[in-house]
Amino acid sequence: MLIIGEKINSSIPSTAAAIEKRDADYIRRLARDQVEAGAGMIDVNAGTFVGEEVALLKWLINLVQEVTDVPLCVDSPNPVALKAALPLHRGKALVNSISLEAGRYESVLPVVTESGASVVALCMDDRGIPNDAQGRIDIACRLADKLGAEGISTGDIYFDVLVQPISVNDTFGAAAIDAVKGIRRRIPGAHTTCGLSNVSFGLPERKLLNSAFAVTLICAGMDTLIIDPLDRRIMAVIAAARAVSGQDEFCDEYLRAYRNGRLKVAS
Repeated sequence: MLIIGEKINSSIPSTAAAIEKRDADYIRRLARDQVEAGAGMIDVNAGTFVGEEVALLKWLINLVQEVTDVPLCVDSPNPVALKAALPLHRGKALVNSISLEAGRYESVLPVVTESGASVVALCMDDRGIPNDAQGRIDIACRLADKLGAEGISTGDIYFDVLVQPISVNDTFGAAAIDAVKGIRRRIPGAHTTCGLSNVSFGLPERKLLNSAFAVTLICAGMDTLIIDPLDRRIMAVIAAARAVSGQDEFCDEYLRAYRNGRLKVAS
């Protein structure tokens, strides 16, 4: 299970304030803390600073790489920002994101192919996000074909099933779960991912819903989650879910988390 730490994102008010103040120590600490908590990749996003995004994205990449060697998820829909920032990345980055929206596909694809990065592929097209699982699966298959024709291997594609709030439509959670199952079945070797916490938007006790949703997604085959790894409870739940679903051989990851004190959460 790949955990992508979501905290260095300018849509988060505390992170935006740190970026605005150019608080390098805060950003370094946030990166280091997420890796120590179990993140295997760190998301970096400066998208809310529209006029400064290029410079700030480069600044974030350099800061994070000062304190960790884990790869980065370079998170921007702006091909100019991506093209400027990716050469600073050491090793193979993950670009977030491409989709079947014509303008986005055509502008982001050259950046991905030139950099050799992996890519998050959003299950949406010019008509938007399908409400049902089958619509997302169909888009994923079309994206796999198109990206494969450009030389991007299936293993370098992370299909985002685009979780939507169940407070808006009570079928949205099930649609995402079924999309994960279908993509894993139809496109062997591909990865699936999502922004987990979207499911609980607008509802009370969001962490409870997020934890329950994480378990169901893992059992459906989800292998990558974009979450807050500093949330000890959800990290413990993920370790437990992988163990009981047969995705953790000899419970090695679970036992390692136990020895490292990561399963101890407040009751």
